[in-house]
Amino acid sequence: MESKELTKAEEQVMQYLWKINKGFLKDIVDQFPVPKPAYTTVSTVIRVLVKKGFIGYNTYGKIHEYYPLVSKNDYFQNHVKSIITDYFDGSAPEFASFFANAQLKLSELEEIKDMIEEEIKKIKTNK
Repeated sequence: MESKELTKAEEQVMQYLWKINKGFLKDIVDQFPVPKPAYTTVSTVIRVLVKKGFIGYNTYGKIHEYYPLVSKNDYFQNHVKSIITDYFDGSAPEFASFFANAQLKLSELEEIKDMIEEEIKKIKTNK
């Protein structure tokens, strides 16, 4: 995946496309809350996303059915890595410490801890 950042509009289109998995322009526009943007606006954003390599499409006559080329998980992981680099001097522990001090509920911190412990177990068993 290219490490290009998405604009807010591009990210919104991607969120809806990830949600529906694939669809035509109308299907994507239908995902937007009212007042819905113009078809031409969404179409322009989609063209940019195709150029950036985030969206692919199948052609049926004159219409395109769009689908994501980048998974939501891959995009998010890349996005988090750049946040860690840009805001936490590349330090994952500093990033984690930010969450530990972010006034989360005890249950949320325990859930994060359980996920981390589960990931540590997976890594240790694969060695």
